[in-house]
Amino acid sequence: MKPDRKFLRQCISCKEYRKKEELIKITKDANNDDIKLNNDSLIQGRSVYICKNEKCIANALKKKKIENSLKSNLPEIVKEELSTVLKK
Repeated sequence: MKPDRKFLRQCISCKEYRKKEELIKITKDANNDDIKLNNDSLIQGRSVYICKNEKCIANALKKKKIENSLKSNLPEIVKEELSTVLKK
């Protein structure tokens, strides 16, 4: 039986479905192509979600899953922000 995925998002690394609050949203802005962590969901554009654990983030960065999905290079600032989210 499939889970009700109406309100769930899929992690780009582990492919598990989770609630939106349990994931980090990374968005490529539609207006100027800037890539930012988008926790308030105010930025419109192409987005990916990733779990808030070290294993998923390390795997996604290593295999460039975020960059491939957003079709753009990931800035160092965003990589640093991801590591600070883990430390909280």
